[in-house]
Amino acid sequence: MFDFFDVVRQLLDEAQTKNAASLDQAAELIADSLQHDGILHTFGTGHSHLIAEEVFDRAGGLVPVNPILDPGTMLHVGALSGTAFERMSGYADIILLRYRLEPQDVILIASNSGRNAVPVEMAMAAKAKGLKVIALTALAASQSQSSRHASGKRLFELADVVLDNCSPLGDAVMSVEGVPGKVSSTSTVIGAALVQALVHNVVAKLRARGIEPPILVSANLGTGGSYGEQNYVKYRDRVKHL
Repeated sequence: MFDFFDVVRQLLDEAQTKNAASLDQAAELIADSLQHDGILHTFGTGHSHLIAEEVFDRAGGLVPVNPILDPGTMLHVGALSGTAFERMSGYADIILLRYRLEPQDVILIASNSGRNAVPVEMAMAAKAKGLKVIALTALAASQSQSSRHASGKRLFELADVVLDNCSPLGDAVMSVEGVPGKVSSTSTVIGAALVQALVHNVVAKLRARGIEPPILVSANLGTGGSYGEQNYVKYRDRVKHL
């Protein structure tokens, strides 16, 4: 039987092939940033905020990752209100009142559709401050839809590098007889794989440059905790949610 795992394996293979060059380019931007005392900001609305948190404070991950987390655009406060907020022009500027973006930083913005106002304006605000922007989106699906932002721009059109999660329009991939729509979405599992691959590429690039990568070693592994604490001291003033 052709099942969800089969589809995910196919999409992972497709994403690996399509994003090989983009992953390298994105890793180069982040490695350059970290080398010059920048940090990686991550952002997403709705379910895409899971990607923003995927690489934050994660064992085996980079310490200088600052997730931009806005309860209004997440699901636990209210899914319906969250949808309204992510389409609201001007709301990205309100979110950024709580965060500090510096020109040497990089931001990764995840948005499956890439068409709503907040991810688009987050990219615009970041670029205005001199940051490089990495977009994680469903590229073909986004290209097939018009923007909901007044500029007419979609997220991928504002990014310096685009990572494609290869998810179809509507995200869900499985058909069930008698059910009018498809079920079981793929953007989160593929997106998580892409950002974890990105972390690996960044760490490898830093090490090749002779730079000690600021990674978080699991506190459950011997001396891992003390290693992470050293990096926390350096980045605590830049990473809001540590």
